[in-house]
Amino acid sequence: MTSWIVRRWARYGHERLYAETPGGTALGYLDLTTGRFHSDDLSNLPLLKAAINEHLASQGAGGRPGASDAEPMASGAQPSADAGSTWTDLSGTRPGSAAREQALAARAAQGRFVGFLARLFDIRTEERAWRIGADGEEAVAAELATLGPQWRVLHAVRVGQRDADIDHVLVGPAGVFTVNAKHHPSASVWVGGDTFIVNGQRVPYVRNSRHEARRASRLLSEHTGFPVDVVGVIAVVGARRGITVKQQPRDGAVVVVARRRLAGYLNGLPVRLDLRQVEAISDIARRSTTWR
Repeated sequence: MTSWIVRRWARYGHERLYAETPGGTALGYLDLTTGRFHSDDLSNLPLLKAAINEHLASQGAGGRPGASDAEPMASGAQPSADAGSTWTDLSGTRPGSAAREQALAARAAQGRFVGFLARLFDIRTEERAWRIGADGEEAVAAELATLGPQWRVLHAVRVGQRDADIDHVLVGPAGVFTVNAKHHPSASVWVGGDTFIVNGQRVPYVRNSRHEARRASRLLSEHTGFPVDVVGVIAVVGARRGITVKQQPRDGAVVVVARRRLAGYLNGLPVRLDLRQVEAISDIARRSTTWR
């Protein structure tokens, strides 16, 4: 009898049995609530079922039968952690692409003449706001590109079904981060704890970033099968009139960093994840199905 490695995991309302080969190769898991087998590699499903059923039989569970084999994949599609579904690889998404789409839609809605006048007289419009936002995301992406090969970076990660997106998701030695680019070209920025002020106007950037990081943590934890802590980062772009961070936001769940200092800040943090953990988390993060 093969000596499979099977471990029980129960957390966040889920109960699973994870299986590995005797050599330590991960095969996937059985969701004990739904009775479904999940594997990142569909070719591992027969081994996964054999390992789990052998384990259950040894525990007196009567060799609980496994779920049916996954359906064939469409051409060019990728298998997801949920066998039988497909996912899109997000690692090739261009920075600022979601904001660019919104800017183009707003430009089409306002018409050419209105758009011409808005650009001529520097009038604040919805199209202008989205365009400046996209420019900021591209500037942050250029800074993140200097982090080095030990980091994994995703851009414009769409979350849920309401066109929300995370500007950047980072996975590296220092941990997992969601980065929100805030582009204020000629502004003055002041931060004191959870208070974020742009040109004298208080904005909810810290609250929103904290919510974004918590949501990412929940989704990544659910799909990886282990807790994934996420820190929200607000990357300030522009702000030519100055950036003052009197005190970072409370509890360490969010940090505010000027865009030009972002790579240095991240590389200066202590190591929290080894290469195997970085690869495991980033492999899940790049799957579109993780964020739906």
